Amino acid sequence: MKRLIRPLLTLCASLLLVAATALPAAAADYPTPKEADWTARDFRFHTGDVMPELRIHYRTIGNPSGEPVLVLHGTAGSGASMLNPTFAQMYGPGQALDASRYFIILPDAIGAGKSTKPSDGLRAKFPAYNYADMVQAHHRLLTEGLGIKHVRLIIGNSMGGMHTWVWGVTHPNFADVLVPMASQPVEMSGRNWAMRRLLVESIRRDPDYKGGDYTSQPGSMAFMNVFFGVGTNGGNQAIYKMAPTSAEVDQQIQKRLAAPLKADANDYIYQWEASRDYNPAGLDRIQGAVMAINSADDERNPPELGIMERELPRIKNAKLLLIPGSAETRGHGTTMMAKFYHQDLKALLETAPRLAP
Repeated sequence: MKRLIRPLLTLCASLLLVAATALPAAAADYPTPKEADWTARDFRFHTGDVMPELRIHYRTIGNPSGEPVLVLHGTAGSGASMLNPTFAQMYGPGQALDASRYFIILPDAIGAGKSTKPSDGLRAKFPAYNYADMVQAHHRLLTEGLGIKHVRLIIGNSMGGMHTWVWGVTHPNFADVLVPMASQPVEMSGRNWAMRRLLVESIRRDPDYKGGDYTSQPGSMAFMNVFFGVGTNGGNQAIYKMAPTSAEVDQQIQKRLAAPLKADANDYIYQWEASRDYNPAGLDRIQGAVMAINSADDERNPPELGIMERELPRIKNAKLLLIPGSAETRGHGTTMMAKFYHQDLKALLETAPRLAP
């Protein structure tokens, strides 16, 4: 396994040199996404709670006759976030996820986007959900709702990356290729969980939260959203390049604090707490080819912990693409910039074996 990791580390420097021109600068020309809802009946959460109807919203790009590809979003996002041009250029002609070849599915997770969530009415009485529940909901969407029993690729970013690891462990033969990004295949812990816990507790302890029965959003949420974002995203070099003086930092902070936060406190708490028991144990069960993509300056998943070098050898066909940190990367946000890895992804999809469903 170490033999697989080291070449990628040495090649990443040359990858950065060609990255700026590897994808077209303009938005890619791919089919307009189609949106729909599917309802999972009698959905059972890991707590034993059962919801008679759980709505899962999703988008699709391309023809259903194409090879299915599942694309998973990050915490507090939605499938729409994976239409960001820096990532979605891969859906264009001749690109890694060419929509004329692949049928791309971008679902909203439980509690996010237009899927069923606490703010729909149950508020803090909504069943506590975790990543296993979220993966189960998407599995039911694909198998029961769309009639898909096998996919060519599952690719996810941040929370979506962690979901990708869970998919690999719980449904080992469902995908030929797994590409978990901005994530690690171990129990949620360290600074990553500490910051999430503090984010949640700061909102929950706000007197205006009122146990989830507030009439207006707690004032602490907007501030803590900015605090968490600055502390766990962006990349040290990029942030310094953007604001190399205290005055410029002040301007950036004021701008971010003034920006409206279109979020609901209950939804927000549930979204971040869902990662509490994340722990994709049983990596040896994974059957598909794995290419884990992380950035060396990822604030939430620092490579110096040595987790990837320890865990990836448990998987029979896995490798790591570690993007070197630079003024052009964005820390935890780097992996939403497909220019750093789309050629590697395309090559993997062209060569990875196909598994029997």
